[in-house]
Amino acid sequence: MKEFSKEVYLKWYEDMTMWRRFEDKCRSLYLKQKIRGFLHLYNGQEAIPAGFTHAMDLTKDSMITAYRCHIHPMAMGVDPKRIMAELCGKATGTSGGMGGSMHIFSKEHRFYGGHGIVGGQIPLGAGIAFADQYFDRKAVNICFFGDGAARQGSLHETFNMAMNWKLPVVFVVENNQYAMGTSVKRTANHEDIYKLGLGYEMPCLAVDAMDPEKVAEAAYEAIERARRGDGPTFIEARTYRYRGHSMSDAEPYRSKEEVAIHKNDDPIELIKQRILANNWATEEELEATDNKSRDFVEECIEFMENSPYPDAEKIYEYVYAQEDYPFLDKLEN
Repeated sequence: MKEFSKEVYLKWYEDMTMWRRFEDKCRSLYLKQKIRGFLHLYNGQEAIPAGFTHAMDLTKDSMITAYRCHIHPMAMGVDPKRIMAELCGKATGTSGGMGGSMHIFSKEHRFYGGHGIVGGQIPLGAGIAFADQYFDRKAVNICFFGDGAARQGSLHETFNMAMNWKLPVVFVVENNQYAMGTSVKRTANHEDIYKLGLGYEMPCLAVDAMDPEKVAEAAYEAIERARRGDGPTFIEARTYRYRGHSMSDAEPYRSKEEVAIHKNDDPIELIKQRILANNWATEEELEATDNKSRDFVEECIEFMENSPYPDAEKIYEYVYAQEDYPFLDKLEN
């Protein structure tokens, strides 16, 4: 794995501060009704995509996740401007404005969604890995899901099949402590979600996911195991989200004091302090990076504002692959 160098830390700091500012700006745009529907923010969990993409081979590995999906594709290389446009339903978005917040997608960067069905991406991640194995691509799929999705029956079906066929997939539960408003403590008789892998003799572990170094180390070992044909690993990435489940979440299930305690482990502050301790940058240089991140997010908004909405007649273009589908004739008549 690439070493945790000065350059890596400075890139992590620049990326993670931009991601945080991007999500904060999305919240503002939602309140202004420029983003409609649902909006699930990622604040606090930035160390996970930072660590995983450090360990991945971005020329061939792929990723799939749930609907809290704005930051993962950025880490994979998708243009944040196009993600912002997609969030606001503009034609220049990653899915032509047809997907919105929960359905970011990029075939070019092997980012296969944003999925709104809870746990729906788990068997899909295994399916992508099966295709990689079948065509001998030497690629690995990283399949993310939330702690709520870990209670879906499809997880067990997928784990069984993935181990049986030794599929090149890494399953990652982003345990941010709450499935919507229900704490992990209330959803099962145990709190160690990673132990679900033990029933299938799948290598499994928990990792401090507020630290991108620890994430990267666990990710690299799991990815290389999958790549050499030894099958999947199940990683419980223990993290915390600073915002509610979605913009409609008033957060009655937790106190402000609890959130404040977890902010003491902020991954961005952790990166900042390590950079300063190693004399890799000064406070002034990091402040300049912050300003650069802020300016870039404003560029994303400008790009979105100057982009057109998709034409109304395109509404069926991405639904039916068959151009002469009979149902369209009924609509026209």
